[in-house]
Amino acid sequence: MPPITTPAIVLTTIRYGETSKIARLATRDLGVQSAIAKGALRPRSRFGTALHLLSEGQATLHLARSGDLHTLTQFDPRNVWTGLGARMDRFAVASLLSELMLRFAPATPHAESYDLFRDALAVLEAAPAAAVEPVGLRVVWRLVAVLGFAPALTACARDGVPVAADTAACFSAQDGGILCRGCARGTEGAELKPADRMDLMAFLDPGAAIPSLDERHLAAHRRLLERYIRHHLSEGAALPALAFWLERSWTAA
Repeated sequence: MPPITTPAIVLTTIRYGETSKIARLATRDLGVQSAIAKGALRPRSRFGTALHLLSEGQATLHLARSGDLHTLTQFDPRNVWTGLGARMDRFAVASLLSELMLRFAPATPHAESYDLFRDALAVLEAAPAAAVEPVGLRVVWRLVAVLGFAPALTACARDGVPVAADTAACFSAQDGGILCRGCARGTEGAELKPADRMDLMAFLDPGAAIPSLDERHLAAHRRLLERYIRHHLSEGAALPALAFWLERSWTAA
């Protein structure tokens, strides 16, 4: 089988033996894949320093005849998002995006999630410092939606009854969105005022202006998103980047 060259982003790498690395790559044409970069740790390796975390480039892969560990023969970097490491808030969001791709993006072609991930890294790196948090909420919600887990925000997640935009509504992470009054009775959830629901809809709409929120409202939206991800994507699995992003203990530094 001839090699395949595809746009790719490095999600993680681990040492393999004395001289090689195994890379987990988000690829545009193959989905998320694992590949061994033989000799990557040798001083004169053809990979050099190309396999940096979150590096974007062109990956050339020889697909395995059996199993799911392919061979990475070349990685030509196009973008190394060095600015993401300059601020901890940028890095936290980028790490969360990477974790979601690594854990939940398919191992089959899914160009929409790859393109969103790539564009999100660029937007995060360029965002003014004051905009990093709301931009982060936008890109994480958008990735969750593209992966197939968009919440219901205009109609009840249980019975499909429309919920007027000018009324408060219960948002149930377990049910996957807002609930009408009847379904909300006896259900634990976050009450979203009309303005809060509009803000959430704006985060999910790539054509809408990103809401300008104070820290109290940003924190509430982070908690809501965290609960939603844990219920619909993680299924009890540990998500260190999600915990790191939510905890934000580094903001005091």
